[in-house]
Amino acid sequence: MAKITLDRLRHSYTATPKGPADYALKQLNLDWQDGGAYALLGPSGCGKSTLLNIISGLLQPSEGRILFDGRDVTALPPDRRNIAQVFQFPVIYDTMTVFDNLAFPLRNRGVGEARVKARVEEIAAMLDVTEMLRTRAANLPADNKQKISMGRGLVRDDVNVIMFDEPLTVIDPHLKWKLRSKLKELHQRVKVTMIYVTHDQTEALTFADQVVVMQDGEVVQIGTPVDLFGRPAHTFVGHFIGSPGMNVLPAEVRDGAAWFNGMPVALEGAIAPGEGRHEIGVRPEFVSLAPAGIPATVRKVMDLGRHSVVEAVAGGTRVSAIVEGMAPGQGEAVHLAFRPDQTRLYRDGWIASERGRAA
Repeated sequence: MAKITLDRLRHSYTATPKGPADYALKQLNLDWQDGGAYALLGPSGCGKSTLLNIISGLLQPSEGRILFDGRDVTALPPDRRNIAQVFQFPVIYDTMTVFDNLAFPLRNRGVGEARVKARVEEIAAMLDVTEMLRTRAANLPADNKQKISMGRGLVRDDVNVIMFDEPLTVIDPHLKWKLRSKLKELHQRVKVTMIYVTHDQTEALTFADQVVVMQDGEVVQIGTPVDLFGRPAHTFVGHFIGSPGMNVLPAEVRDGAAWFNGMPVALEGAIAPGEGRHEIGVRPEFVSLAPAGIPATVRKVMDLGRHSVVEAVAGGTRVSAIVEGMAPGQGEAVHLAFRPDQTRLYRDGWIASERGRAA
């Protein structure tokens, strides 16, 4: 296991990059602690897989260094980085039994058969595949094949890091929850550093202790799932995480206050000085229908059973609210109220309101 450090890392697929737009990865400085569970989360094309390939040694970065426990491994090939990787699609040998698939990484390194047997049986028990050990892998369904692929990454106890590149892509939706829970359980037991790459917020938030959110080759926020949901540092994080995502509303700042649709909006705290494009961010969970407030018209209502998502229009801007109990009908006039301690100002995408001070 290892602490992984990314030091001033940048990468461009262009031989002679001329500016930031030419870089698939902007400059990154990150520390992943030994034994942690991390997720790289972001949309397709944001740089997640590029970063994973650089860490694994499949790709040489244009600039910067990768360090494992302070040792520079930037120039080392994958086989000298002591890592394990689990891919989108199961990488196993169909002609081998489950036992032999799990044993292969150990036998390939000359581990004695007694140790191989003990370790394979230990991992098989963790994965709930003990009864399949003598079964040929070709006869397994996709979810069990991916379990075996995960097991091949877990079976070695000397790896620096295990990296998962969208490992649940081919898994049926009703089985994803079981495998996510199993992977979280496995991490808690083996305590090896794990990095999980995904565009699925549910996978990232249920697996990781710390989530790295990426957009356009940049890290926009690192935090716990509670941090990312509770106080997004950037409007992208607020919009990308949550279902529905955070409302991002055009705002005007004057006289030390934020205004939306011609009305002042109470914020979590004072507004940091500065100029730029201003927006108000508030999650639908903290928007309510009230006797007085911002006038709006209901555009549509989605009944989700436990609650309804009401989408209203205020001054041409859509605002979503999560409503318990009776919801208004389409076309009804309503008033919207925002919970002040959960309402924030953003400037050029970044948070610009200061928590804990009166506005």
